[in-house]
Amino acid sequence: MTPIVKAFFDPQTFTVSYVVQEPEGQACAIIDSVLDFDHASGRTDTSSADQIVEYVTDNGLKVEWILESHVHADHLSAAPYLQEKLGGKIGIGENIVVVQDTFGKVFNEGTEFQRDGSQFDALFTEGASFHIGQMRGDVLHTPGHTPACMTYVIGDAAFVGDTLFMPDFGTARCDFPGGSSEDLFASIQRILALPEETRVFVGHDYKAPGRDEFAWETTVGEQKALNVHIGQGRSVEEFVEMRDARDATLAMPRLILPSLQVNMRAGQMPPADEQGDVFMKIPVNKL
Repeated sequence: MTPIVKAFFDPQTFTVSYVVQEPEGQACAIIDSVLDFDHASGRTDTSSADQIVEYVTDNGLKVEWILESHVHADHLSAAPYLQEKLGGKIGIGENIVVVQDTFGKVFNEGTEFQRDGSQFDALFTEGASFHIGQMRGDVLHTPGHTPACMTYVIGDAAFVGDTLFMPDFGTARCDFPGGSSEDLFASIQRILALPEETRVFVGHDYKAPGRDEFAWETTVGEQKALNVHIGQGRSVEEFVEMRDARDATLAMPRLILPSLQVNMRAGQMPPADEQGDVFMKIPVNKL
């Protein structure tokens, strides 16, 4: 099947969220949503998510899944807000438990923070499948950027999260806790083994130098031929050397601290205190 794909680009975080609809029906899934967050004031806003709500409502769609490709480090997820407004089950890869264990320690969350993935409605295993109406989706475990990264192959489309970017920008960083450039190389080979005409939808676009417009759709064939980090048969040794050297020069994402605390909870805020106020932690010298 060829799903109907509607993209929503957030210029503040360069994130692309997707509504994926079955071609002959009203069922859909939402992938990698954004909750707007102003770091300076600590205020949230639902403007980006409301664009998705409006699109789904105006087109009479039924949300069956709200999917996360991984625990994002650069934006907060709007999954709970969208679920409240539109329904659907929140899903992520089963290795979320690894991420929860790692960052539960970083943020000193204590025993009250459950590290079993129970905050999500579904934990996908490698090779699992799900349905959006009559359309089947298949799950590939594609770690490297994080241990829990998943690629969702829905009909002729693959939603790769941060594993791959547009061919002129390359691939994801691998220097977060649990990341691995060797694992990322292997994961990308799995994606590139899909049929060459498979549409590839990326999770971010940073508009590579020389390109005038943001973009988020490419193909497996284009990635194999043109990706500046992985294309034209680059070896694992060459890739790992390049990726590790590049990662050593990168700063942490601006929203990494609030993003991780929220996204490892399936988009929920940390527990409120006795007065009903919510606070984020800033671990010192941990990342």
